[in-house]
Amino acid sequence: MSNTTARDLSVLLAPLVSEKTSRIQENNQFVFEVATTATKAEVKSAVESLFNVKVEAVNVVNVKGKSKSFKNRAGRRGNWRKAYVCLAPGQTIDVMSKA
Repeated sequence: MSNTTARDLSVLLAPLVSEKTSRIQENNQFVFEVATTATKAEVKSAVESLFNVKVEAVNVVNVKGKSKSFKNRAGRRGNWRKAYVCLAPGQTIDVMSKA
């Protein structure tokens, strides 16, 4: 992990592992939960420096929190942000070992 800065570590919060993310990993795309203030450029540099790979594209999605109720008390989950990272051909990330 050379060239890793504190900002790189605070941009990527966690990899997202689900059925959908498992399917798109076959197309060399990986999904991460990122900080709500993170930009595409910051996500790209963080993934490249943490995993030593070449990133081709980054798509960022803002996910709105759900309204929930518990014992007649209304509440709301927080908003969060996720990033779809497309890697160069022939490169991969072992998400489970870095988590």
